[in-house]
Amino acid sequence: MVEVGSFQFIVLLLPLEFVSMAPASISQIKVGHIDDVQELRKFKPAAIPERFIRDMAERPTLTTTDTLLSSTDIPVIDFSQFLKGKKTDEFQFELSKLAASCQDWGFFQVINHGVDLSLLESIEKSAMEFFDLPLEEKQKYAMAPGTIQGYGQAFVFSEDQKLDWCNMFALGLIPHFIRNPKLWPTKPAEFSDTLEVYSQEIRKLCQTLLRFISMTLGLNEDVFDNMFGEAVQAVRMNYYPPCSRPDLVLGLSPHSDGSALTVLQQGKDSSVGLQILRHNAWVPVRPLPDAFIINVGDTIEVLTNGKYKSVEHRAVTHKEKDRLSIVTFYAPSYEIELGPMPEFLDENNPCRYRRYNHGEYSKHYVTSKLEGKKTLDFARIHPNNSS
Repeated sequence: MVEVGSFQFIVLLLPLEFVSMAPASISQIKVGHIDDVQELRKFKPAAIPERFIRDMAERPTLTTTDTLLSSTDIPVIDFSQFLKGKKTDEFQFELSKLAASCQDWGFFQVINHGVDLSLLESIEKSAMEFFDLPLEEKQKYAMAPGTIQGYGQAFVFSEDQKLDWCNMFALGLIPHFIRNPKLWPTKPAEFSDTLEVYSQEIRKLCQTLLRFISMTLGLNEDVFDNMFGEAVQAVRMNYYPPCSRPDLVLGLSPHSDGSALTVLQQGKDSSVGLQILRHNAWVPVRPLPDAFIINVGDTIEVLTNGKYKSVEHRAVTHKEKDRLSIVTFYAPSYEIELGPMPEFLDENNPCRYRRYNHGEYSKHYVTSKLEGKKTLDFARIHPNNSS
């Protein structure tokens, strides 16, 4: 009998590596038995442990290729058009598309983004080589309960919580003090160097995108760069093995992102797994080749007082194909105070969110399970509270 790899944790809550604050109050977290889904797939391919089986209301409705949105249904932004100068028709047309994408969808794809395609191939290769390592090697970088860096499953806080059909590997990148050097793998050998170069390129992309987004809002193009300070950047690599019953599980629970922007790269030949909630229906997203999928995070929703909204999304699995995604989160410095900008407040648009410290919100986000947009309740002003 082969024993399936798992983690059994009963440990103290550790200070959160992504939050530069005083350590959280000490409390016990019991997350129980967590099966490694790659090991399940390898040794018990038909097994779906009870903790992975979703309640009926949460189970995905499987779609066929014919029912998927075509790439033209998801907004596509051609970055090369922005190189033609602000006064050109091409620039202004692309800027108007970006505005509509942020306001109507909260998601869009970016093509001709300028990031070397060989770098995309290299980071994908490094990520897959890491996930293909023996379990014993990956467990050297295990994610401890109450933290969000390392290998395992994040956002698990109880023994009876439903689990995602996904293995994650997450690392803090910038500022340097959020890094945990012990969690940076020595195998594959080129992993760290490749990630360093990749993260620098994605950071430039986020900074440039935010300048264009500020222009769509009629703001100074440097407003977010000046406001955010030394922006926080983290990466999470997600691997979704095939699942014998994709109709029973979720690859990643529904959630919105606490970031300002999120950049997703999907591995080539991966199954279609990302779904976004649009008009109360789950819409599958088919990535374009060599494109990045960008989504607006909670931070932008708050700053624009809801003009640009973060969008709930999730991942589903496939019976025969696996999926890899490499996701970068870009957010303000933890010391920054955030709230709706004055430009988005008037008598017809009352303040919908309170001011808060971004570090406090980040702490709240990473110590809450993924549950739709519930974490944004941290900042929402509820009308019935005003009486």
